Amino acid sequence: MGRRPSSLFARKPIETLLQEVEGGERLNRVLGPVALTALGVGATIGAGIFVLTGQAARNDAGPSLILSFVLAGIGCLFAALCYAEMASMVPVAGSGYTYAYATMGELVAWIIGWDLVLEYAIGSSVVAVGWSQYLAALFRDQFHLAIDPRWLNAPWDFDLEHHAFLWKQVEVVMPDGSTGMAQAYFNLPALMIVAAITVILVVGIRESASFNLAMVLVNLCVILLVIGLGSTYVEPKNWSPFLHKDHGWKGIPLGAAHIFFAYIGFDSISTHAEEARNPKRDLAIGILASLTICTILYVSVAAVITGMVPYLEIDVKAPIASAFVGKGSTWAAGLITGSILAGITSALLVSTLSQPRILLAMARDGMLPVGFFGAVHPKFLTPWKATILVGLIVGSVSALVPLDLLADLVSVGTLFAFLMVCVSVLILRARSPEVPRPFRVKGLPFVAGMGILLNGGLMFSLGPDNWIRLIVWLALGLVIYFGYGRYHTHLKPATDQEIG
Repeated sequence: MGRRPSSLFARKPIETLLQEVEGGERLNRVLGPVALTALGVGATIGAGIFVLTGQAARNDAGPSLILSFVLAGIGCLFAALCYAEMASMVPVAGSGYTYAYATMGELVAWIIGWDLVLEYAIGSSVVAVGWSQYLAALFRDQFHLAIDPRWLNAPWDFDLEHHAFLWKQVEVVMPDGSTGMAQAYFNLPALMIVAAITVILVVGIRESASFNLAMVLVNLCVILLVIGLGSTYVEPKNWSPFLHKDHGWKGIPLGAAHIFFAYIGFDSISTHAEEARNPKRDLAIGILASLTICTILYVSVAAVITGMVPYLEIDVKAPIASAFVGKGSTWAAGLITGSILAGITSALLVSTLSQPRILLAMARDGMLPVGFFGAVHPKFLTPWKATILVGLIVGSVSALVPLDLLADLVSVGTLFAFLMVCVSVLILRARSPEVPRPFRVKGLPFVAGMGILLNGGLMFSLGPDNWIRLIVWLALGLVIYFGYGRYHTHLKPATDQEIG
């Protein structure tokens, strides 16, 4: 006799979630508030600040990108407060997936979990592509060596204007010294850095966190250098006109939506709840501290870059390094580019680190095969099988898929996850007021309501193409849920499970 399906809207009691933390295969609790904050900062100040800043300024907002980061930061603040309350009361791996399971039921939890799979896997791929671009800039500007562009680009591209796929052609130097067009192969540096990060992640969370902390310290130093040195090259005339010539005031929310995935860092903190030494206190500290630090840095860098270079002249592939080269500071560009590589490596590590924890939480509930996704290495105490699989997927996507097609898809997924966490905390406050809340949001209806309004509004700024891709991804996830997850979940079958 086959398995009977679970109820679509059966909720997982918070008491059950907390009991599960004490039994079975557990992760290693070694992260304090500093390490958690560093993880959040490391995930946030990566490709967003070093790559997408140039794209969003040139294509969407111009100098008003400064306000785009402020707007995105405000939307994140409301969501972050909701995350902090949920993470402190339900300190279990899984982030928004776990919160949705406790509040809105199994089907919604699956949708959020599947959305987080997209958010982290594609987000890591975007970061890896950004790492590759800065590596090429370092070789070009400092060593006068050009990496063959066929090994720096995906083999195909997507024409957003005509909605058509086409083979990627790049300019290469022929043996006789002339130039010509040739078919791109794949992004080899992106694939290589993902492989190296995957090895580090399998070895252990303590080693990963220590490596990340070192990279974050380097990262913060170089960003402060960019702000300090770059401010001496700022020409106020470059901020006028302040609005983008094509988009005007609409460019501010458009830019905020396009760079929004750069704020994914504090979500990654909540995925490490089981590895926090004192999750009821430290998670809230890490989430709010990392968001505050990163918003200040984003706004400052956006102001400096758009002040150094007219926004229509910004190099979208390596905006910060190219800005300093253009000012004649080649030495500074080299130092900054090398440090940026360290910073992007940190962002890649944290985003790739978070993905297997989501899959682990889903596997524990029976949504995915627990023998694979729930396997914790006996020595390293990491979800090693899931980590290797994530590494293979992220490496393949970063090598074969163009950046422009990836970034907006991650943003719409991130906004969707943030919106649902704001909904979850409202529901849980009403349904389970008795559950202890070490961190309690003041004025929750207003905070959660503004989080829903702002994040939902930014989602609509991204246009129909991104919505279509998100819907296709979620539809694929529903096929897996109805084909496997619903029949293997650990909740009781629909005829037995009490709903509500």
